[in-house]
Amino acid sequence: MDLCPIGHAPHSLNYNATANSLYNFTPFPTNIVCYKKHSYSSYCLLPQRSVTGYKMATGQLFSKSTQALFYNYKQLPIQRMLDFDFLCGRETPSVAGIINPGSEGFQKLFFGQEEIAIPVHSTIEAASAAHPTADVFINFASFRSAAASSMSALKQPTIKVVAIIAEGVPESDTKQLIAYAKANNKVVIGPATVGGIQAGAFKIGDTAGTIDNIIHCKLYRPGSVGFVSKSGGMSNELYNTIARVTNGIYEGIAIGGDVFPGSTLSDHVLRFNNIPQVKMIVVLGELGGRDEYSLVEALKQGKINKPVVAWVSGTCARLFKSEVQFGHAGAKSGGEMESAQAKNQALREAGAVVPTSYEAFEGSIRETFEKLVEGGQVMAVKEVTPPPIPEDLNTAIKSGKVRAPTHVISTISDDRGEEPTYAGVPMSSIVEQGLGVGDVISLLWFKRSLPRYCSRFIEICIMLCADHGPCVSGAHNTIVTARAGKDLVSSLVSGLLTIGPRFGGAIDDAARYFKDAYDRGLTPYEFVESMKKKGIRVPGIGHRVKRGDNRDKRVELLQEFARSNFPSVKYMEYAVEVETYTLSKANNLVLNVDGAIGSLFLDLLAGSGMFTKQEIDEIVGIGYLNGLFVLARSIGLIGHTFDQKRLKQPLYRHPWEDVLYTK
Repeated sequence: MDLCPIGHAPHSLNYNATANSLYNFTPFPTNIVCYKKHSYSSYCLLPQRSVTGYKMATGQLFSKSTQALFYNYKQLPIQRMLDFDFLCGRETPSVAGIINPGSEGFQKLFFGQEEIAIPVHSTIEAASAAHPTADVFINFASFRSAAASSMSALKQPTIKVVAIIAEGVPESDTKQLIAYAKANNKVVIGPATVGGIQAGAFKIGDTAGTIDNIIHCKLYRPGSVGFVSKSGGMSNELYNTIARVTNGIYEGIAIGGDVFPGSTLSDHVLRFNNIPQVKMIVVLGELGGRDEYSLVEALKQGKINKPVVAWVSGTCARLFKSEVQFGHAGAKSGGEMESAQAKNQALREAGAVVPTSYEAFEGSIRETFEKLVEGGQVMAVKEVTPPPIPEDLNTAIKSGKVRAPTHVISTISDDRGEEPTYAGVPMSSIVEQGLGVGDVISLLWFKRSLPRYCSRFIEICIMLCADHGPCVSGAHNTIVTARAGKDLVSSLVSGLLTIGPRFGGAIDDAARYFKDAYDRGLTPYEFVESMKKKGIRVPGIGHRVKRGDNRDKRVELLQEFARSNFPSVKYMEYAVEVETYTLSKANNLVLNVDGAIGSLFLDLLAGSGMFTKQEIDEIVGIGYLNGLFVLARSIGLIGHTFDQKRLKQPLYRHPWEDVLYTK
């Protein structure tokens, strides 16, 4: 009966029967969901055989149907895994699910040309239950949480291999993980590892680096060499070396450079010895610790019957007068037995092929491989051409291969540098210079730093227009909405939506009509009467409460500030002349705050000398001036919302007696 490795669906076309050497088990039929299509949005049910009686791994850990759970989402290593999958011709992505504590949903990534959605789970337990075929746990947690999350993964019955990427995991925590893994016949790779790879089948995270490096090292198809090292960086170097002088890697593992690795060099060498496709084994150790001596004992006891080419790096340590700590936590000689020279000698005496230097390592690998070829133990590997990996758009743009149009244009701010800038002015500079809200508005609205009197005028407008009591239409709407239990944004928007020609929205129109009349040289009489003939009320003139003998204090304050600070107030004086004429017709036709702000803003724009006539017309036409009222009144509307909620006011219902019911 053909069986697949634990946790893998039996894809008969891709399944390698030698993977059975990994576990001893007794099958029984069951049904488990596994992925068949490239897109995670489409699934099918496949029969899956469960596994019992699991024992410590003695053969290969991975196959072409292996799937993993990825802990702590990192876009680049996951995408590299998926690109490797596509390169190898896998039918299914190797990442079954992502675990991001506190988050759920999907992450979009690419599987070749196709974009797929990979499920995101908030807990390890939920992910394991949702993806029972995933038996590898790739842990990208920080050293602070790596141990706890790894232990949680080891306790899941579906997880058989845990790879811990983080460096600096406390040694006491690592020892507990090792003990639990051994007691429960599971495998830990790491901590402080880049992971591992089975050529043409599966890889962990960033193992072997970029796609270009993977292709150069021919890792997209299996070779005949099993490789194990403590160093992830040196693994990449050796993958390259082995590809040059042999037919390539079958499986490669970096156990990590910590003092207590979850699995040892000899653990993996013994596994390689039981994998028929592995014809020779390459080992790269390093000074410090005594891990290599377990390999020496295995060689002496005849447990390894395949050629082993080994080198222990760190022979230069003897050149230093004092003890030297190399890059890895475990790379520190604690005595003669832990020196690179002593380990190399012991391995040589035990029967391993050990060169005289690292420079001779490549030659030893070549010679050993050639002997196997001559003896007929290694057959020629059929070369295949891997499919091209589609290049990401951002990468292609950076390399100058393609050009793509942007979808948004922004000229007022930029957040790409070390700190955001407003119209080119760094945020820190704004704070250090003691600039105010008016200065920020001048930068973001007008794209230039206006004189201080201009920014101060803007601030005065905001203060004077922030609120006008609870009875005006905008405030009333906000109050009613807040009392209906709606949130802040809903209450604010309900009030803002009343702003228009009849409520606070006449500033732009006032500025537009006053400017046109003044620029054309119309007298106040000609202006007002021409508007009357057109049936248009003069914007900025008239008030429901204020009269000629009871002027709006806000208007008086604005006029007083402008006369004291503006270089010119020609438009304001024209508006006052218009008011004089309209008051002769009715006592309520006074210059209101809309008219005051509109005419004075024209004086600000024209008098500052910083705007062209075309720019002034554009500012008025776009609606900049109404923006002042919207910004200012938002302050008051937010205040009314908070006031009603603080007072815990009930739902508002308009009284019947205030409604005229008629037919």
